[in-house]
Amino acid sequence: MIDPQHPRLSIQRQCRLVSISRSAFYYRPAGETPLNLELMRRLDAQFLEAPWYGSRQMARCLRRQGYMVGRKRVRRLMAKMGLVPIYQAPRTTVPHPEHRTYKYLLRDLVIERPNQVWCADITYIPMRRGFLYLVAVMDWAARKVLSWRLSNTMEADFCIEALEEALARHGAPEIFNTDQGSQFTSPRFVEVVQAAGARVSMDGRGRWMDNVFIERLWRSLKYECVYLHAFETGSELRAGLARWIGYYNTERPHSALGGRTPDEAYDPAPGDTRLAA
Repeated sequence: MIDPQHPRLSIQRQCRLVSISRSAFYYRPAGETPLNLELMRRLDAQFLEAPWYGSRQMARCLRRQGYMVGRKRVRRLMAKMGLVPIYQAPRTTVPHPEHRTYKYLLRDLVIERPNQVWCADITYIPMRRGFLYLVAVMDWAARKVLSWRLSNTMEADFCIEALEEALARHGAPEIFNTDQGSQFTSPRFVEVVQAAGARVSMDGRGRWMDNVFIERLWRSLKYECVYLHAFETGSELRAGLARWIGYYNTERPHSALGGRTPDEAYDPAPGDTRLAA
């Protein structure tokens, strides 16, 4: 909202008009230390192997690896990364009244054709000197990544951009499934889904298996791309992800798809009657 190059209004005047201090405008948050970035990389790798680990168990794992860290530090880093263990916990908070949650619609549903169900999720992506967040929209039956976006924050905007791109390129699904993260319960996100004519479905709290196929995508992407390349910058990471996702969609066969690639399962050739799921 503040333009440092405004021809008539000084920064001080603009700050006063929008009711913030000049120090707030000039403030630049400090990034995580190199040690914390290394801890976050290790937490991310451990979470892929044991998604039921909470902060106490994660702290134990790090101490066994030689990092003398406390549970509070691990809890803060896990929260920053968006890592939530899958155990069921008591419901101790009431959701924001504008952030309605929706029933899980996929239980006992036979998903056998493209555009029947889409899903989306967010994951933490480590880099050599920082990290970003990745959101992807996937077709459940074909396992095809329909769109994706990177962001340095967990705001809903980059999720909405990915959703709008998928809708523009591929039409709309019958059902759109996500977890109950605030990005996906955001009224702005839900309105885009519903305006496209899709039904909203959300996983049960702490039930990562309700969205298992995109969780498998994250595992493959990290082991086959992210962990093998210590990406230095966001542009390098974006280019690397683009190459891997292109390979995943067009060249990587899946046994669950009868040996086809996601692209082949999403848009099968005439006469191909193999099931997509």
